[in-house]
Amino acid sequence: MSRAPFTDRLATAVMNRESQVCLGLDPDLSSLPDNGVAGTPRERAAAAVSAWGEQLIEAAGPACVAVKLQLARYEVLGAPGWAALEATVGRAKEAGLIVIADGKRGDVPGTAEVYARALLGETETPWGPAPGLGVDAITVNPLLGADALEPFIAEAERCGSGLFVLVRTSNPGAADLFDLQTPDVPLHERIAALVAERSARLAGNAGLSGMGAVVGATQPQFLSRLRELMPAATFLLPGVGAQGGSVSELSSAAGVHPAATLIAASRSLAGAADPRAAAERLREESWAALGR
Repeated sequence: MSRAPFTDRLATAVMNRESQVCLGLDPDLSSLPDNGVAGTPRERAAAAVSAWGEQLIEAAGPACVAVKLQLARYEVLGAPGWAALEATVGRAKEAGLIVIADGKRGDVPGTAEVYARALLGETETPWGPAPGLGVDAITVNPLLGADALEPFIAEAERCGSGLFVLVRTSNPGAADLFDLQTPDVPLHERIAALVAERSARLAGNAGLSGMGAVVGATQPQFLSRLRELMPAATFLLPGVGAQGGSVSELSSAAGVHPAATLIAASRSLAGAADPRAAAERLREESWAALGR
């Protein structure tokens, strides 16, 4: 099931759409309208989530290049929620968007291998192969170490998929661990080196690697050094908008290709009075700052 490398598909999409915007889908059940579907509470909630995602993809999707789905927001609804997730993934693909599953998975190697197959590939069973979610890329947690990352890298290599490794996240508590000093550098720099050391495994043809990095837009002072350490990585930059990050402060994240940066925005697009217009403004702002 190998296909073109993730970064080649991403680079083509970025240039075709002249966009680096990644639409974040983090459904908030308390804000979704009842669409009149019958069933259990989980089934009704999942139907509302699915309809909301489809509407947002239709409205904001044309100004975006990717969509990032927060898995926990779907998994909380059990089997109906997972069905809504699969439907939303399918709708995003139909809209021509790169699909990123944001689950921040990380576990011991044997379990990491199962997570990787569940999201990127397929699982062999006595009854034939069982396909997973089939997304283009996933977020992964590196804090269990290099051996726990290896199954994700191997599956991404096999499927032509991408990984976004948590390097320095956007939440205020990130400093509690990611900025701790190791014997020579802060922990986030050691993780960045780990990403860079493996970049050739998922290399594409645009000078980029599918070994990407999650780097929070809320702390732009780290961007220059992290770009120096990870020249081939695509940076997934959450935190613009509702969390206080600004595109104007992200120029040092720019890399060898416009696809080296993805600006992730969730609440600032989903909660806008006009998501289409909000996405288009962000597209124009980010392309002016980071596209070339």
